[in-house]
Amino acid sequence: MTTEREFSAGQRFLLAAKGFWTTTLYPQMREEYEAITQGKPAKNVAAVAGVLEDLTIYQYFAWLERHLQRMKYSGRYGLARYYDEHRENFLERLGGVSPDDPALELKPDLQLPRYYTDVDIHQHPGGVWSEDVAGLVYEHGARSTTPLLGSSHGDLHTRFTDLVAEGGTPKRVLDMACGFGKSTRPFIAKFDKAQIEAVDLSEPCLRVAAQFAHEAGAANAHFRQRDAADTGFDDSSFDLVTSTMFLHEVPPKPLQSVLAEAFRVLEPGGRMVHLDFYHFPDAFSRFMHYGHGRRNNEPYMQPLAELDLPKVLKSHGFTDIEIEPFAEAPGAVGSSVWRFPWTVIRARKPLKPKKAAAKRRAK
Repeated sequence: MTTEREFSAGQRFLLAAKGFWTTTLYPQMREEYEAITQGKPAKNVAAVAGVLEDLTIYQYFAWLERHLQRMKYSGRYGLARYYDEHRENFLERLGGVSPDDPALELKPDLQLPRYYTDVDIHQHPGGVWSEDVAGLVYEHGARSTTPLLGSSHGDLHTRFTDLVAEGGTPKRVLDMACGFGKSTRPFIAKFDKAQIEAVDLSEPCLRVAAQFAHEAGAANAHFRQRDAADTGFDDSSFDLVTSTMFLHEVPPKPLQSVLAEAFRVLEPGGRMVHLDFYHFPDAFSRFMHYGHGRRNNEPYMQPLAELDLPKVLKSHGFTDIEIEPFAEAPGAVGSSVWRFPWTVIRARKPLKPKKAAAKRRAK
């Protein structure tokens, strides 16, 4: 059985290797690419691929990305293995919230979408829904999702919540696909007078989310096992609908249902604000993002990136659409190291929805 010391050392090594990949290898690769292209912007992703895919440094970069993530979860000192070996000890930590607690609603018979169950997203063995410790594994793994931030990954969520707060203080918030609650916690703290409803498909993740809220003494949040495409809430129930790193994990057709549902549950004049991956400054960044999606088992990243999102949002009746880059840390936008193409996607439900949009939702 792996000891805590062995596990921690193994994970620290992988994180250090990811840091090298992020801050050293990526800039060197881009520098070599720009030397070959003489700084001329590529016309499209195919043009970037024509140069990069033949470079040894890119092949090394891509191999490291795939296998560092694999070892993080499934290797000798991987998260999935360690949490499985110490399962009983970890599950004891989730004893603070009973199954009948009003803050936690679980639906064991909920039919999970095949797009969700058929992919080991993030290379998480079995997916984040598949076993009782999966939520804890996901929570631990998220601590090193953004190597640029190091151990301060939570600051990203806080910065996003602060940005949302600039648009006003909501009274009723829906957090779609809340996972283990990391995206929800800053909203609970920032808007302590608001009613927070958080939904997700994963029972193990919701148990972790409810436990954290219980330990924090949060009385204004409920975590419910529901599909973001069909939440079951009444029309016009919320003045804010939000999500973090969710849209890129949904195929195009179900994504249309998610956006339609967000419009339905928003009150007239209500806001929708998502943090996701959509803004690309150039074809090089887009190529790297598409590769990341393949190597990290995230097949719906590229379809989202290629979607005409403003047009789609308008088709659902949204107005005041804004899609802008987001800095996950001071000075992050435009930095030379590898980073996600963080993007804030904002829109509003008009006070008087257009009849055409209303007819589409009624069909």
